[in-house]
Amino acid sequence: MEVICFKAQFYHSGRAKRQKKRHNKRIETDSSVMTQGPDQEPLATTLTHIDATGQANMVDVGDKAITQREARAAARVDMQPATLQAIRDNQVGKGEVLAVARVAGIQAAKRCADLIPLCHPLALSKVAVEFELDAQGIEIQSYCKLSGQTGVEMEALTAASVAALTIYDMCKAMDKAMTINAVRLLEKRGGKSGVWLRDGATHD
Repeated sequence: MEVICFKAQFYHSGRAKRQKKRHNKRIETDSSVMTQGPDQEPLATTLTHIDATGQANMVDVGDKAITQREARAAARVDMQPATLQAIRDNQVGKGEVLAVARVAGIQAAKRCADLIPLCHPLALSKVAVEFELDAQGIEIQSYCKLSGQTGVEMEALTAASVAALTIYDMCKAMDKAMTINAVRLLEKRGGKSGVWLRDGATHD
């Protein structure tokens, strides 16, 4: 019995040491990720949603200048030809697909801060969602605009994404194989960083 107890104590002692070693190694790894190397500045200087300790942080935009901010984003929904034709002919059982998806995208842009935790609530002055039907599916483009202290890229991306999800929801009974893809920012304007335009995108 004494031998068994000794072995159990030895096992638990060794296990505790191994766990402590792994814990210390994990702390060192986390620290190296935060600083990205001894000669580089902390990651918080480039990722504004992370503070000096590596914690999630809502950016204070109170001191930023009020400028006109704009953003365009896009997404795609690819589907079977029969599904696309049903949308064209307004023959989908749930109703007019593109009309519902447009309203959903606009509503989603206005509620972006409720969906993405570190986004600021914004008073958008314009939200638009447009659709282009081609041989493979539907290309969605969204546009957001305001005069404010932070950009509207996330609002535009949210509008395009939710419009795509709504198309899927409206049509899933007839085509569960639909795919949502190519969610992307096309353009942003305004603010300190000025204009950014994706390669191949054109300004409307």
